Amino acid sequence: MAHPETLIRPRSRVPVVATTGVLVVGGGPAGIAAAVSAARNGAPTVLVERYPYLGGLASGGMVLVLDDMHNDLEISVRGLAMEAIERMHGRGLCVYPPAADRDPAVRATEALWRKWSRWGVFDFHTRTKPHPVIFAAAFDPDGFKQASLDMVREAGVTLRLHSWFQSAIVEDGRAVGVIVETKEGPQAIRAGVVIDATGDLDVAASAGAPFAEGAFIVTTVSRMGGVDTDAAERFQFEEPERFAALDRQAKRLIGGCWQYWWLKTPLPGVVWCNCPHMTGFDGMKVADLTSAEFEGRRRMQALLEFARAHIPGFERAYFVDFAPQTGVRQTRLLEGEYVVTKRDVMDRVHFHDSVCRGRDYYTPYRALLPVGVDQLLVAGRHYSATPQAQKISREIPPCMAMGEAAGIAAALALDSDTPVRSVDVGAIQRQMRAQGADPGDVPADNALVPEAA
Repeated sequence: MAHPETLIRPRSRVPVVATTGVLVVGGGPAGIAAAVSAARNGAPTVLVERYPYLGGLASGGMVLVLDDMHNDLEISVRGLAMEAIERMHGRGLCVYPPAADRDPAVRATEALWRKWSRWGVFDFHTRTKPHPVIFAAAFDPDGFKQASLDMVREAGVTLRLHSWFQSAIVEDGRAVGVIVETKEGPQAIRAGVVIDATGDLDVAASAGAPFAEGAFIVTTVSRMGGVDTDAAERFQFEEPERFAALDRQAKRLIGGCWQYWWLKTPLPGVVWCNCPHMTGFDGMKVADLTSAEFEGRRRMQALLEFARAHIPGFERAYFVDFAPQTGVRQTRLLEGEYVVTKRDVMDRVHFHDSVCRGRDYYTPYRALLPVGVDQLLVAGRHYSATPQAQKISREIPPCMAMGEAAGIAAALALDSDTPVRSVDVGAIQRQMRAQGADPGDVPADNALVPEAA
């Protein structure tokens, strides 16, 4: 294969447009939580984001169910993730089952399954059916954008949108800022601590931190409007054999999806389609991301035509929108001071330095720390984990908890003039609890506690 032509660009002067205590790169769920947490703990904080909105894959990628935040009956992710949920709920833009419907006596009944399954708020990890209702939240993407803007503004974070990360600034092995591309040209921002919340490990990779490369399915998520969800649900439960046959045909057109290819949203008549699941696309390659948009829309257009012709409730369906961000689940993964394994997640291994939790797994502080680069933290789906572990520990609420812990750690490091890798983990855990979050410092009954810990 011939090498492409290369150009040598002369060095240019880059203006420093801001100097701050904490710089968070990436305004997705983890980055929002990191910035708000750092600012609320007294650190001057700048948040940069490439898109004109906040929320990342939650809003721009339209991943419209917040799950992986329960451990059986216990809500294991609280803090800023729960605050965002309640802010959206207060505006009528978020729906979750009340405590009464999550009661062990009724949560796995057929009646509750019919009531809640099309919201996606059930425990699909269980083998028994109907799956039990759990705490999870279905939300509107613009609701998430507005809640994020409100939280960032109220915390006093300096927000810089339309700023695309270009490169890390590293001096003597220490991350001291980044350069971003903007309509005004390249701009530099300097900071005492940098938090990489890009999702693709852009900052840490640029800074020279070691990483692994993974790949998983990608999705062009969409929403359909004009759907009579009551009629669609009646068809599912009152004509199960015909429903199953048509559902199989629909899934063949999609080419890959979860158990349900459509779920309800807080907007009447609007459903969420977290499909198609497409393999063979690299989330780091322009050509692959472009091709995924064509292929995803092709499959979904075929699905829409089939649904309108054959599925009750979808006769007048139409596309409301496709997500402006491609649903990329895995690319670069940090190889940090500790690499979380699939066995760690599956066995619910508890770590002495756990600073956040997911469904029933724990994340050690060491998994947020790059090797060989100081004053840099990583928070989000690109944290230090094997590809197999990341696939089952990358949901939005745990990533928000990770960001919340990283923000606290950054603020503590600045306040005590301590390197981030030397911050007192106990202080992070205590502050997480003070903020209403669960750092996972106390292992649950079903956790594995190694003897060495």
